[in-house]
This record gives sequence, C-alpha cells and structure tokens, in this order.
Amino acid sequence: MRRTLNDAAGWVLLRLAVVLHRTVASRAARERLQQRRNTALRGAHRRGVQVPELAGRLGLSEGWVRQVLNGKRPPEVEEAA
Repeated sequence: MRRTLNDAAGWVLLRLAVVLHRTVASRAARERLQQRRNTALRGAHRRGVQVPELAGRLGLSEGWVRQVLNGKRPPEVEEAA
C-alpha cells in the first residue's frame, strides 16, 4: 500500500512540475507577466507615483521605466539600477 501511495504522489508531483514549467518558464508566460507588470506600472504612474520611485522599487533604470510609460518596447535585457 505504501509503495502505491508513493508512486501516485510521484506522478502527481511530476504533473505539478510540468504545469509549473510550462506556465512559468515558457517565453510566452514570461512575456505575459511582463505585460501585466508594465500595465500595473503605467497605472501606478497615472495615479501619481513618480518615475524615480517606480524605478527604485522595481530595481530598473529610470530610462527603462520611461520607455515603458511612453508605450515603447523596452530592451530585451532589463537594466539594473
């Protein structure tokens, strides 16, 4: 009985690992998360949060944040502030 439970738990954990890999590690998932982040960033700016504060909290350069706020596509590699 114990071996059967271990086998079943192993398969469940494998399925979980596959789902996480596909939702977190894929290029499409990463792009979706960045789009959501950029939308939230624009919303915060519209509500009065200044660029230096946004950049500092995100750990990005002010130039990068300004590009996102202006609707331009940011560079592929994100800069660290």
